[in-house]
Amino acid sequence: MKVSTPAAVPAFSFADGIFPAGCPSRTVLDHVTSKWGVLLLVALSEGPQRWSELRRRAQGISEKMLAQTLKTLEADGFVRRDAQPVIPPRVDYSLTGRGEELAALLLPLVAWVAEHADAIVNRSES
Repeated sequence: MKVSTPAAVPAFSFADGIFPAGCPSRTVLDHVTSKWGVLLLVALSEGPQRWSELRRRAQGISEKMLAQTLKTLEADGFVRRDAQPVIPPRVDYSLTGRGEELAALLLPLVAWVAEHADAIVNRSES
């Protein structure tokens, strides 16, 4: 006999929490789940990095998009920008406590995507 286990009940009720058009959670979801937002958060989960390191790691991102995404993530409280008063200028980016918490939640999703991406893109079952 096969016993089914009930699906996990979310700790948060989504009924009115993310679906209304004016809900702040939709704005944050847009920032966090953008292609570049996810990639930069995952990159920064490995530790502080400089602009050039982030640009190199997120292949294909333009300077404008990198600047815009970092600014957005900084304004949301996920990324810390640390400008060093040296010549030449040095700026390091790192995750805040909130950013680390978010990255810890994103990493399993990104790992799952990486594991299944070929099969999904090639439309094969695994």
